Amino acid sequence: MQIAIDLPNDFVNFQSVAEIEKDMRLSYSLWLFQNAKVTITKAAELAHLDIYDFMAACKQNQVPVIDIGRQELLDELAGMQSL
Repeated sequence: MQIAIDLPNDFVNFQSVAEIEKDMRLSYSLWLFQNAKVTITKAAELAHLDIYDFMAACKQNQVPVIDIGRQELLDELAGMQSL
């Protein structure tokens, strides 16, 4: 599927069309992943990045890669210690 967006010329002058497409793909991928619409693998694929580069982009944009609360993590660690 292809989506067309009309942008004012003064916005396009900041970057090339390829850079705008790359930034929009990454932004949308980050949004989809952060809102649990897709897996990290699918988000990386949409952004045209490998999973490690996508994880780095998540860190740079403050998007958590692991969604686990403090108490849940402590419970997991306690369970591991009892093994």
